Amino acid sequence: MVDLLPETLQRWQAVEAVAREHFLRSGFGEIRTPLLESTDLFCRGIGEGTDVVGKEMYSFSDRGDRSCTLRPEGTASVVRAAVQNGLLSQGTQKLWYSGPMFRYERPQAGRQRQFHQIGVEWLGAGNARSDVEVIALAWDLLAQLGVGGLELEINSLGTPEDRQAYREALVAWLEQRMDQLDPDSQARLTTNPLRILDSKNPATQALLEQAPTLADALSPDSRHRFAAVQEGLTALGISYRLNPRLVRGLDYYGHTAFEITSDQLGAQATVCGGGRYDGLIGQLGGPATPAIGWALGMERLLLVLEAAAQADPQGPAARLVRPQAPDAYLVNRGDRAESAGLSLARALRQQGLMVELDSSGSAFGKQFKRADRSGARWALVLGDEEVERGEVRLKPLNQQSEESTVALSGIAAMVELLRSR
Repeated sequence: MVDLLPETLQRWQAVEAVAREHFLRSGFGEIRTPLLESTDLFCRGIGEGTDVVGKEMYSFSDRGDRSCTLRPEGTASVVRAAVQNGLLSQGTQKLWYSGPMFRYERPQAGRQRQFHQIGVEWLGAGNARSDVEVIALAWDLLAQLGVGGLELEINSLGTPEDRQAYREALVAWLEQRMDQLDPDSQARLTTNPLRILDSKNPATQALLEQAPTLADALSPDSRHRFAAVQEGLTALGISYRLNPRLVRGLDYYGHTAFEITSDQLGAQATVCGGGRYDGLIGQLGGPATPAIGWALGMERLLLVLEAAAQADPQGPAARLVRPQAPDAYLVNRGDRAESAGLSLARALRQQGLMVELDSSGSAFGKQFKRADRSGARWALVLGDEEVERGEVRLKPLNQQSEESTVALSGIAAMVELLRSR
């Protein structure tokens, strides 16, 4: 678990602002759920045979001897909140969330034990068009952020009946090759055999090239639905690749599953994943309700954006991750100048300008060096002599422009000048 320092958070907030605007335009409202939930919520929702529940959750008993868990993902909590607060009786719910999640797994680049996600959940949406719309929302958000090398992978997990038929065929096939499976896959064969498809073991992956696929077990209705999703994506000009091994890591998925990857870090890295989970709401005590959603990991996304910024220093990712510079840096020295500087900085901030006030009292030369490093376009210069004359000097930094002198009382004129150049 890591601290998030001001420079990092400035980048996060820039990403969140873009995401918030996308969600607003698409009719999604924000929801915030507790970090702590009943352990049973995730055992029922995610599945006891998953790695998340079996190996990665932070669970403990509270003083009332109730088993509690720090949330490892967002969907189950959002669904629980919707059911508990009666939202589903009010019609379709389009919700988005952001915040920390917790999993005990090996830390690595872009992955910590406390990590952060932004996600959407569309509760009550059942047709193939809603799958396309949700995928397009993620695709367009990543594209606007400046993530390059995007690739969409999709698969259909079919209905529970489709998956049961496939599970039986897959288990029968794998049991005949048990000695060729890695130890984790051998254990999953009796608990969650579909997760074997997502194994990272090279030998197991090579073996699975010959295994039956879920596509072979899909019913005619499931095939028709998946074809409609593909047609919708094609109509929007979003290219995709079929991946019959894509199963996602959680038990609640069915029908469409997808991942969006980027090659911005060299190898393909997943930046967003999601899918349909029509059975989860009923499973958690609500009415039978179709639903679909996705989540993206902030830590991984920021690594991708930083790589994109290095590849294209003038691109949207570079503008997003670049530290925000103040509109002006106020250089001031002397008893009267320091008092006047505080008043001036406050007045300009009240007009919406970002003003950095140097409070060091050091020599003008040192203050000007800090002004240059701040990235501000202007230095506002106040000494006791300027205060005596009722003036402030506007000195351009890193730009071709002339120095100006403005009356200290002329805030409106000063604001216009700072904003016009």
